[in-house]
Amino acid sequence: MTATEPTETATAGTAESTAARTPAEAMAAARDHLLGLQSPEGWWKGELQTNVTMDAEDLLMREFLGIRTADDTREAARWIRSQQAPDGTWANFHDGPPDLSTTVEAYVALRLAGDEPDAPHMRRAAAFVRGEGGIPATRVFTRFWLAMFGQWPWERLPALPPEMVFLPHWFPLNVYDFACWARQTIVPLTVVAAKRPVRPLPFELEELRSGRAVRRRRNAVPGWDEAFAALDRVLRGYERRPLRGLRTAALRRAAEWIIARQEPDGSWGGIQPPWVYSLLALHLLGHGLDHPVVRRGLDGLERFTVRDAKGRRLEACQSPVWDTVLAMNALVDAGLPAGHQALEAAAEWVVGEEVQGPGDWSVRRPGLPPGGWAFEFDNDYYPDTDDTAEAVLALTRVDHPKAEPAIERGVRWMAGMVSKDGGFGAFDADNTRALCRRLPFCDFGEVIDPPSADVTAHVVEALSHRGMADSTLVKRAVVWLLKAQEDDGSWFGRWGANHVYGTGSVVPALVAAGVRPEKPAIRRAVRWLESHQRDDGGWGEDLRSYRDPEWVGHGVSTASQTAWALLALLAAGERGQAVERGVRWLVEHQRPDGTWDEDHFTGTGFPGDFYINYHLYRLVFPLSALGRYVKEIDS
Repeated sequence: MTATEPTETATAGTAESTAARTPAEAMAAARDHLLGLQSPEGWWKGELQTNVTMDAEDLLMREFLGIRTADDTREAARWIRSQQAPDGTWANFHDGPPDLSTTVEAYVALRLAGDEPDAPHMRRAAAFVRGEGGIPATRVFTRFWLAMFGQWPWERLPALPPEMVFLPHWFPLNVYDFACWARQTIVPLTVVAAKRPVRPLPFELEELRSGRAVRRRRNAVPGWDEAFAALDRVLRGYERRPLRGLRTAALRRAAEWIIARQEPDGSWGGIQPPWVYSLLALHLLGHGLDHPVVRRGLDGLERFTVRDAKGRRLEACQSPVWDTVLAMNALVDAGLPAGHQALEAAAEWVVGEEVQGPGDWSVRRPGLPPGGWAFEFDNDYYPDTDDTAEAVLALTRVDHPKAEPAIERGVRWMAGMVSKDGGFGAFDADNTRALCRRLPFCDFGEVIDPPSADVTAHVVEALSHRGMADSTLVKRAVVWLLKAQEDDGSWFGRWGANHVYGTGSVVPALVAAGVRPEKPAIRRAVRWLESHQRDDGGWGEDLRSYRDPEWVGHGVSTASQTAWALLALLAAGERGQAVERGVRWLVEHQRPDGTWDEDHFTGTGFPGDFYINYHLYRLVFPLSALGRYVKEIDS
């Protein structure tokens, strides 16, 4: 498949005011802008922006493999420098606090690019790193990279034996106990950890070392942490003298597992971490750069590379299915006829993206026929219920002759992925073994995929629109959502920032499932949203809310978060001042070309650790909100 991302040609610097527009005019401008971004093949895709560790690790991987070029290095370094804060640090999201590991990885990448340690921007970065504890205080993944280049002892990393690939799926802490993104990363990392390669850098990093103690694990659990520390000591002892035959078999099995999961585009899961580590693992197992699997993997990275005036950067993932079905739903909300050419083309493409084969989800649901949709262009091993729900909703609302059989298969698959408690995780059913979080190497990001309010809500909304609101499946999911409501009336947002996203997802779903707007759960959610509306009329929630409760519901107003709040309020039957002020914020902050500026990240990869700026969120969600508002006032 050829993937040529549409680009926005207008800039944010235009002085023309949009405050005089009516909501209907603002909706029409947003609709036209979105239509102009559709690809000839029918899909939409906005940039998926994350942080500079993607670019730093790309350079480190290329250095390790011996394929780093001067041009790539220069352009990547230009992008990394552009993201550095005045104090010399790098954050994990726009306007966020400094992050130690991100700063270390960016610093090392710039050293590769030739930036001298005595340059002012490098001195500021190194001073921050030393003040935070230096290299010993970084996350495990960062120290894995440094160990590969002789800047950290392998012996001081947690044990990660490849023999774990042999554990059966019913045994605790087998690879399928981990979320799909974690297992895809862990399996190749076991190979790297077993091989313990060292390829020295052309410089040392003494300026990043500190005598301060290593940071403590977050959320320590007495008893369990001690038990896992003891297990780690045992495994480290085994690593010194592994059983040769078992180790050889384990490495062979890991390679087979990795190769079997490569996607047609060369990726692994369509995401950066397993992609990079799988290439390193196969390289260490003797697969040369000309090996078809390795070659396809390296070539595939080009499609994930963005080049512009700021430099070269790597997308951690791409979201064409997600962006396309959200765009379809937004356009229908904005009054586009179900048979419109743009919707027909999009539906044709989405139907063609249906996952029709088994994947890792089959381990827990072996008798479930395949169906559903994944997030990316190519990710057939890992469809997810969230994309499937939005695809089902979008295809149900448009007119396409081929859609119904795909919808029915998607509904069947999605229904079969329900967890025992009635909720829905994203990629797996009952992926809830919390012990995985306690392993010593799991110090960055969520490693399991338990049911979440936002995903469960999207499934409920889609199934309700299919006429299944009275089904036992939906009723159980509704009960799950009602139990998951926070004491303050909001819902936690797993995949979007944060309680505004969770609440904006759940309220429309509950109403679609038949929960009346006057019910206490809906009233409490409305009160929470109204009480967190900002003085300017918008809504915003800073990503720090995942760590600091003081930030819950508070932050700079953004277009996507304002739209989420409005979608909930409109679904709850609200037509008062809060809605009018929110709509006015969207109208007044709209760009002349019909979209909105949104530098702040509002997507979530790992709560507390990894965040995403979906560049299309700023357009599709405001369009949905304005469309539903205009429909209400016209009716």
